[in-house]
Amino acid sequence: MRRAHRLLSILAITFAATAVAKADPAAVPVPKVGSCPSGYSTSGSYCNPGSSARFAMPKVGACPSGYSTSGDYCLAGANARHAIPKGGSCPSGYSTSGDYCLSSR
Repeated sequence: MRRAHRLLSILAITFAATAVAKADPAAVPVPKVGSCPSGYSTSGSYCNPGSSARFAMPKVGACPSGYSTSGDYCLAGANARHAIPKGGSCPSGYSTSGDYCLSSR
């Protein structure tokens, strides 16, 4: 019985890690630059995501692969990888996409 419980725990952890690694980036509040991106609303000096908002980040040059432009922001498309503005070399686990670093997962 103990072995079965341990096996189920390992399978649950593996499934959760796989789901997280493949999940689209989550929408989070972003600093307000001009008007808020599609799906976001103004709250003070931030743009807050609505229930159907996609991950957004301030636009720096052309949006990275998998993202589209929405005003002064880049919005993640379906199956987009997590992106961060590039400041020098990309960190481990990320690759260059224009002026951004994209997660390799």
